[in-house]
Parts: sequence; structure tokens; C-alpha cells
Amino acid sequence: MDYSTQSEFRHQPKVRMRGTPMDSSEPSLLFDDTSTGGQPSGHGRQDKAPLGYAGQTLLSDPMSNLAMAYGSSLASQGKEMVDKNLDRFIPISKLKYYFAVDTVYVGKKLGLLVFPYMHENWEVSYQQDTPVAPRFDINAPDLYIPAMGFITYILVAGLALGTQNRFSPEILGMQASSALVWLIIEVLATLLSLYLVTVNTDLTTIDLVAFAGYKYVGMIIGVLAGLLFGKMGYYLTLLWCCASIFVFMIRTLRLKILSEAAAEGVLVRGAKNQLRMYLTMAIAAAQPVFMYWLTFHLVR
Repeated sequence: MDYSTQSEFRHQPKVRMRGTPMDSSEPSLLFDDTSTGGQPSGHGRQDKAPLGYAGQTLLSDPMSNLAMAYGSSLASQGKEMVDKNLDRFIPISKLKYYFAVDTVYVGKKLGLLVFPYMHENWEVSYQQDTPVAPRFDINAPDLYIPAMGFITYILVAGLALGTQNRFSPEILGMQASSALVWLIIEVLATLLSLYLVTVNTDLTTIDLVAFAGYKYVGMIIGVLAGLLFGKMGYYLTLLWCCASIFVFMIRTLRLKILSEAAAEGVLVRGAKNQLRMYLTMAIAAAQPVFMYWLTFHLVR
């Protein structure tokens, strides 16, 4: 082989066949080596450093921590103020007492509202000067039955109007609004009467709403009887329910309004006590009037 041939062979580039391993003497720099915990080189390190520095500065800044603490303090004070003012106008803690009922109480109370003639003990039970929850005392007032009675009355009124082809959302809304307005008027009139007569009683506004709402039970029964048995069934059933609610209100309110005379077990004498007796009878007598006024047009 001559000298020129040897020179061309010596300067020929190396060719690696497909599938053969790469020579270890030729290092590859496709990825940065981070196995030793070192920082990646290049542009990535320059981007991450300012972000980490800004986060550490924000967390370590005492002014930021002070602002966060002041903001949380303002939020807690605002929450306490809202809860205090809300409880003053809407006593949520007291409302929980009037909804503390169970199935047994509801059943017995409905029976008492429909047939109160055999019931003897009408006094509310107390535990450490606090009335027990309604589920433990059938004589305690509640708001569950009046609330459910009002809603059921509206539904039954819609059913009665529908059977007479008189149903419309406007008429049903007027029925609900009328019942609610009359309830408010009744409670306000009772409060005004108690104030004018200067009765010292533990009756609250919520108690009066509860007692005024018990008449919806008799109204529902009367309308359903009218749908099933006609006008005669309506009048007979409503008459019974009116007499029952009258007796129920007399025996319940006399212990509240006539509490002084009832506690002493003496007869009601004097002009002041007579006014209390007349007021008790007037409140009880108003229930049948409202029951008839709010249901007579639903039965034909």
C-alpha cells in the first residue's frame, strides 16, 4: 500500500453502526446532572432564584404578619357584632327551644288540640327556673306544629281551589298572604291588650305566635272534611275544632294571664282581674272567628 492510500485511510471519519453502544469516551450533555444536589445551570437557575427570594421576604416581613393578624381580628369582631345584633332582633337561641320536638310530642299535641277535654294538668314543667323542652312536656308551646300547620293549610287550600277549578298562583299567594297578615294582626293586638291591661306574665311574643298558630290544625281538618263530605261535614268538623281550640286556649292562657290568682287558688275578683279574665276569653274566642274566616270560601 503506498503512502497516499495510507493517508486517506488514516483521515477517514469514524462511523458507528446502528445499535452499537456509544463510546464512553464521548460524554453526552443532553440533561444536567442533579444527582449530587447541585443547582441546575443556565437560565433555569436564574428564573427560580428571584421567586424563592420574594416568597421568603414576604413571609419574614413583620409588617405583613401584623397586617394579617389585624385583618383576622377585624373579621372576628365583625362576626361577633353581626351575631349579637342578629340575636337581638331574631333570638335564634330561643327559637331552637321551640323546635325541640319529636314524633311522640307532635302526636300527643295534635291529640290535645283536637280533644282537650280530658286533659287535667296544664302547667308547664320547669327545671331550675327554665321551662323544659317541648318534647319533654306536652303543655310547652312550640313552633313546629304552627309552622307545619301554616304550610299544610296553604297546600290544602290549593287543593280545594283546584277541585273547584279556581286555582291560580295569584289566588294561592293571596291566600297565604292573607293568613300571614291576620296572624300578625292577631299577635300585635294581643300584645297591645296585654300592655293596656298591665298584665305581668311570662308570655313572650314567640309564645303568642305559637298559640295563635295552633288553630291551623283545626282549619286543615275542617277543609279536608269539606272536601270529603261536603258542606255539612265541613261545618260539623269545624264546629268541633273551634270548640276544642277555645277550651285549649282558655285552659292554657288562664295560667299565664291569670297567673297570680291561679297560683293562689282564689276566685277572680276585682276590676283588674276581671279585665284579665275578659282578655283571656277574648283571645280564645278570636280563634274560631279566624278559623271560619280563613276557610269558609274554600268549601262549596
